[in-house]
Amino acid sequence: MAEKITPRSVDYSQWYIDIVLNAKLADYSPVKGCMVIRPRGYAIWERLQAELDRRFKATGHQNAYFPMLIPMSFLKKEAEHVEGFSPELAVVTHGGGEKLEEPLVIRPTSETIIWSKYRDWIQSWRDLPLLYNQWANVVRWEKRTRLFLRTAEFLWQEGHTAHETKEEAVKETETMLEVYRAFAEEYLCLPVVAGRKSDAEKFAGAVATYSIEAMMQDKKALQAGTSHFLGQNFAKAFDVQYQTRDGGLDYVWATSWGVSTRLLGAIIMTHSDDKGLVLPPSLASEEVVVVPIFKTDNKAAVLEYAGKVVDALKADGRRVVFDTDDSSSPGWKFAEWEMRGVPIRIEAGPKDAANGTVVMVRRDTGEKTFVKVDEAPAKARETLAAMQKDLLEKARAFQDANTKDVADRDELVSFFGKEKGKLDADGELHEGTAEAPGGFARGLWCGGRDCEAKLKADMKVTIRNLPFGRQDGCDGACCLCGAPAKHRAIFARSY
Repeated sequence: MAEKITPRSVDYSQWYIDIVLNAKLADYSPVKGCMVIRPRGYAIWERLQAELDRRFKATGHQNAYFPMLIPMSFLKKEAEHVEGFSPELAVVTHGGGEKLEEPLVIRPTSETIIWSKYRDWIQSWRDLPLLYNQWANVVRWEKRTRLFLRTAEFLWQEGHTAHETKEEAVKETETMLEVYRAFAEEYLCLPVVAGRKSDAEKFAGAVATYSIEAMMQDKKALQAGTSHFLGQNFAKAFDVQYQTRDGGLDYVWATSWGVSTRLLGAIIMTHSDDKGLVLPPSLASEEVVVVPIFKTDNKAAVLEYAGKVVDALKADGRRVVFDTDDSSSPGWKFAEWEMRGVPIRIEAGPKDAANGTVVMVRRDTGEKTFVKVDEAPAKARETLAAMQKDLLEKARAFQDANTKDVADRDELVSFFGKEKGKLDADGELHEGTAEAPGGFARGLWCGGRDCEAKLKADMKVTIRNLPFGRQDGCDGACCLCGAPAKHRAIFARSY
């Protein structure tokens, strides 16, 4: 219940962990750095997965599955790729009681094994494009972990496409980023900034990486999805050539793109409060909980009355849970359902039955409304739609209020201040109160890696992306070093 939640103002990181654990979304694994996703958390992932899968298939993509064990030699074929992932690899050296002839890597991502098969499947331009996606788990041996946000093993989807031309591949990269942007904002109520990553922050092995960046309630950025233009790098590494329309040979053009269970962390940190989880109705496995309030002498009558409300809501297509447990007080149950993030609570007691009404309580605002029982389904429908809209608008207003244009390094330092923090015994990072407001800083950048690296080293601030639609009119000085600017960038501390 609420007393189990550390207030955000006291310790934001502990608040987050308290919600994950007490809302029964996930738990720690016996293997350090891994997590167990509990049924309530997995139900959110299933709804998220189903909607994304629908959107992928609407754009012509098909699902496939590739092995999780990848020969080490495959990763070494693309030098930048293996260098980027080398510190995070989990390597299998023995199997069946014997040492393997070649070590196998548990997939950190699947470009290499997929492109080894694309070589067999692609012979001619007639075989293109290949628009494949897989839902899978991956392992990246992270040292500092946090449930959902960064774990050694996590669930995700990874799209891997092959194209005849550069133009087609670039268009695919941009199309899938737009799929992610629309999904994040329409379904997760998560406002994002879409743009291109700097070369220092791009995916290992990519020509260009694009991302959507969201702002959490502690004003840090969270990378919510990425889409990569891989050029011909992996095609050349695995010798994937095709016969062109004019009879020549050329290397295939490639993309990859993905989102993961990190999105559950983003949803929690964007919408929840000190009472517990707040979920967009689209993601809630239970949209409405009906809580009858009774005593022994009126229990049967109240349950019958409340049961009719449940039936009417279900007939209207609502996902409803009927809490008939008589071992806990109504107040305890109210707090427990608030912790779990059910969007609407309906209370029905003997006075409500006598008046032909129910009490409808909205989770995000706490607003209580007395509703005539026969109007409850329509009111619930209306309230859920309003909540979906309002959560996005509230999060967008927060992002806008904490985004500032900066002209020079002094303004950047003033905006971010110094970061405080410490690691606890479990390796969780707990931030204290920042010395400055923080958020998203928008400023001009020269494109130089040196000043970008110095910013990261000095302040733990990175360039999140170069936002689309904001790159015109970049005449001026870099806010980091004063050199002539080439780009407009979003700067932030991040997860």
